[in-house]
Amino acid sequence: MKNTIFSLILIGAVLGGTLSAANGSNGNRGTTENQMKITIGEKTFTATLEDNATATAFKAMLPLTLNMGDLNDNEKVIRLSAGLPTDDSNPGRIQTGDLMIWSSRSLVLFYKSFPTSYSYTRLGRVNDVSGLSAAVGSGNVVVTFELK
Repeated sequence: MKNTIFSLILIGAVLGGTLSAANGSNGNRGTTENQMKITIGEKTFTATLEDNATATAFKAMLPLTLNMGDLNDNEKVIRLSAGLPTDDSNPGRIQTGDLMIWSSRSLVLFYKSFPTSYSYTRLGRVNDVSGLSAAVGSGNVVVTFELK
């Protein structure tokens, strides 16, 4: 009986160590793979992409340089050439720096916070939104999205 318990403890320790090492490795890899650069004029922002099918499909399209139009004085939007997989939900409130997909084909970068009744699929979020509103300005803006 003591040998069985010792064996189970030993197996658990070995597996636990292996799992911890694998989790540490995957955690670091996932962080790097989910970072994206967003360049607007002379300003570069870093965004963290979600871990979902939408972000995976979007990453496969990168790099992209897009001429995004202004909508409602709070977002830049462009209709993508191909639809992305979606899992829409209503966030209730949009935050400055949210990067979302609306209706499977519209890429939206929000530069102001506001309440919303619309549903989106979350793609990611700009890590530091300082200067985002000034960078996008009013009207159309050229935005480059690329993996870091």
